[in-house]
Amino acid sequence: MNAVGVIWLQFTACAVLIGIAGYQLSRSGDAIAQRTGLSGSWIGLALLATVTSLPELATGITSVTIANAPNLAVGDALGSCVVNLVFLVVIDFFFRKEPVWHRASQGHVLAGAFGVVMLGVTLVSLLMSQVKSSQGMVVTVSSTQLGFGLTTPVLLALYLVAMRTVFAYERDHAVPTALTPDTTLPALRTAVVRFALAACVVAGAGVWLPFVATDLANAMSWNKSFVGSLFVAMATSLPELAVTLSALRMGALDMAIGNLLGSNLFNVVIIAVDDLLYRPGVLLANVSTVHAVTAGSAITMTGLAMVGLFFRPKGRVLRAVGWVSLGLIGMYLLNTHIVFLHGE
Repeated sequence: MNAVGVIWLQFTACAVLIGIAGYQLSRSGDAIAQRTGLSGSWIGLALLATVTSLPELATGITSVTIANAPNLAVGDALGSCVVNLVFLVVIDFFFRKEPVWHRASQGHVLAGAFGVVMLGVTLVSLLMSQVKSSQGMVVTVSSTQLGFGLTTPVLLALYLVAMRTVFAYERDHAVPTALTPDTTLPALRTAVVRFALAACVVAGAGVWLPFVATDLANAMSWNKSFVGSLFVAMATSLPELAVTLSALRMGALDMAIGNLLGSNLFNVVIIAVDDLLYRPGVLLANVSTVHAVTAGSAITMTGLAMVGLFFRPKGRVLRAVGWVSLGLIGMYLLNTHIVFLHGE
């Protein structure tokens, strides 16, 4: 096997490990929540979204601290937001009872709105960090003497506000679930052990992934922005896909959608964490401006999802998916094409 084949094999191994461990994380995390009486609470929601975003967190931290690949870090975080929104199309395709946009709770619009705000703040920060003055200096409004962007603490604060607000809304608008209680849950201690082991596997694969992605970009003569936004983002989003498919099998449509939108909120926070750990300077001032396209695509796709959740269309195109899903796919393909052509 040649060198390129070995790199692809390593990348596939990372993806498989993340997918398998991510599925175990979701199952164990759900068991822990139910055994401790936290099912449906804010802690359960935060646990699920945080757990499925562990690969993005591990990959981002490794990219900015060890691999010195800031474009991979930002591309992975923003690309994962776009990929998670594409998973809404997967839900729409496999949920055959009725169009998913008609069945899903309108409460998801709140999480989507916070996602738009946080992505918008990130987009503005990215563009401001890249603006040059007539003397060729980076505009100082985007940075501080501490070495991180001014919007980093804003993103962290917005995430906390979003979690508190969404929890308060769900508490005040709680709807009794019709799901049959699972009597096969493992004991709490067993669930905790499985959760910890799966988390170690996900974190380990996440640490390995940016190095493999860098080798892949060099071997295929691809830009790191494209590799991060497409391949790494797809691999690190496998836990979200595993949770989504698992939730659909259980009939928990709102849990599947809520996990994807909640994970996007955490993915934006990962950029803030990466910025705090990136020592050469302000993270968003040292990456390709093409990431602004990905951020804008994520904002547009979230807006489309909010329209679908609020308008609640009943029809399907060719009996496959709704028109909102077609719009999501179109934006994803457009974003991928632009990042491939113009990324660094």
